[in-house]
Amino acid sequence: MEILDSKNDNVTILELVGRLDTTNYNVLEKKIIDLIDNNVVYILIDCSKLDYVSSSGLRILLMALKKIASAKGKFVLCSLQENIAEIFEISGFTSIFEIFPGRAEALGSFSS
Repeated sequence: MEILDSKNDNVTILELVGRLDTTNYNVLEKKIIDLIDNNVVYILIDCSKLDYVSSSGLRILLMALKKIASAKGKFVLCSLQENIAEIFEISGFTSIFEIFPGRAEALGSFSS
């Protein structure tokens, strides 16, 4: 998995490329914890190039959501591919996360 990061105003965008699974979930975990430790609490995860997410990956996303919520920040997801959306639906994560169809809609949620 590759993580491409960028900024849009006060929102940090992490674009995940490839597979998020047991072999690399710790990379995303460290990235998110480092951001939170540096008071970055507005994070958008762009999943448009994410091919697969395992239960380990889901656990990291849930951990990030909880940590950012406790820091009064915002953590949203966007652009889930069909197979990823299905995993989120089956696991019940669609009712836990704010998920947007595209990056523009997700970024717009930070200004409301």
